[in-house]
Amino acid sequence: MVSLKKYLDPLPIPPILKPKYRNEKETFYVVRMMQAYQTLHSELPATRIWGYEGMYPGPVICARKKEKVLIRWENHLPEKHFLPVDKTLHGTMDGPEVRTVVHLHGAKVRPESDGYPEAWFTNNYEQTGSYFSRRVYWYPNCQQAATLWYHDHALGITRLNVYAGLAGFYLLRDSLERKLNLPKGSYEIPLLIQDRSFNPDGSLFYPSQPEPPVPGVAPSITPGFAGDVILVNGKVWPFLAVEPRKYRFRILNGSNQRFYRVRFDPELPIYQIGTDGGFLSAPVKLEELLLAPAERADVIVDFSDCKGKHLILRNDAPVPFPTGTPADPETTGQIMEFRVVLPLKGKDVSFLPDQLCPVIPIPENLAKVRRDFVMTVRRDQYGRLVFLLNGKSWQEPVTEKPQRGVVEIWNLINPGFVAHPIHIHQIQFQLLNRQPFDVEHFNRTQELVFTSPPVPPSPAEQGWKDTIRNNPGEVTRIIARFGPYTGRYVWHCHLLEHEDYDMMRPLEVVSKGAANR
Repeated sequence: MVSLKKYLDPLPIPPILKPKYRNEKETFYVVRMMQAYQTLHSELPATRIWGYEGMYPGPVICARKKEKVLIRWENHLPEKHFLPVDKTLHGTMDGPEVRTVVHLHGAKVRPESDGYPEAWFTNNYEQTGSYFSRRVYWYPNCQQAATLWYHDHALGITRLNVYAGLAGFYLLRDSLERKLNLPKGSYEIPLLIQDRSFNPDGSLFYPSQPEPPVPGVAPSITPGFAGDVILVNGKVWPFLAVEPRKYRFRILNGSNQRFYRVRFDPELPIYQIGTDGGFLSAPVKLEELLLAPAERADVIVDFSDCKGKHLILRNDAPVPFPTGTPADPETTGQIMEFRVVLPLKGKDVSFLPDQLCPVIPIPENLAKVRRDFVMTVRRDQYGRLVFLLNGKSWQEPVTEKPQRGVVEIWNLINPGFVAHPIHIHQIQFQLLNRQPFDVEHFNRTQELVFTSPPVPPSPAEQGWKDTIRNNPGEVTRIIARFGPYTGRYVWHCHLLEHEDYDMMRPLEVVSKGAANR
């Protein structure tokens, strides 16, 4: 572990990416994935990273609802990875070592622009995966304002590419958002929270073996990895100087495995106004905010009564969540510092509205299909843990073929010991409830015996979601209407080590009336 002083460096604010052109019909960007060296803490030498436009995190892409956005994603990376690639995983055995494909997480897009894991490409598109079909992705942005994010999704190495730095914000805006008069401009700040570990020379450390090591496999994937330092926007334990007024923060948990349960010290309320897919119906006042990997929270914090104070954003979530090792109060239990030391530039005329955007529940009686999915685990031929969805690996044929426009209820059954953040591509869904069950009885008989009544979603989860926390010992029920496009997508656990091996399944949305469900 490298010892680093906290709150030495200011928080970087990712720049907004400028398009190559914008006209009445479309907006066009070119985004290059490049290797670079970046100072992640002033006490560290420059660290090698892979970043969109050579920066970690990547630049912010801003779009308006119904704006046609075209992006040519270009791979300018080396042929060899600087992190340990396990050649026993799917996608890595026979293919090139460095592959990339970009997924706009939370977006409703056609399958060829979704970032399918086997639609990867190498430097200059010299080699491509079996599902690669286009160099320019099309994003129609036909959904409400939301905090989305883009990141790598290449088969078998997503955990490494994201850890190397391939992630960034995509902010979608609409007319309702403008009318709400929320904090904006320099008072609206994206916060990408991630954990990392460093070698003494400043390079990123990522383990090449689990504990205990795996004989005959070097390097080998681990069941999960959590770093020992916390970064926000690519800076280790930064500080942010703020004015005594309201700020809007777009918070994203971009970590491979680590959950964050954050609160201010000294105590200060967090007002959550949005979830993954957009605004809540009304703000929710929170003392603490829990985010699984890939979850986002749109929040407002009012520093008006904190003039001169220094506030620490703390984290007490264990790893693995929820029953693992607690965060160290001196290291991973701290995220960043807010210093209310700037003079107020002018009267704060922004609002925390009483009402936001109505979230209309999908009626359960509309559900035509109900599916059960069990989070399972087994050991492979080397003795390593393999996490699966319904016991099936990535390579097995598609078993889920929802019909476009048809409402389904998915029961996510977790008899295991860790929480899995489940992400479904192409759609936003709603949480119905969670219900505890007798795990021992289920593991013995595969029969669900519930131990208490269903627990409705908390107010902060009563919005549109694309990633949901599936707690151990519970059935998590979600409801969704599939569409608007047909084609091949995926759904998976967003613990990236689980996703890479082997907790991801293909999903095919078919035309309404198709016989195969």
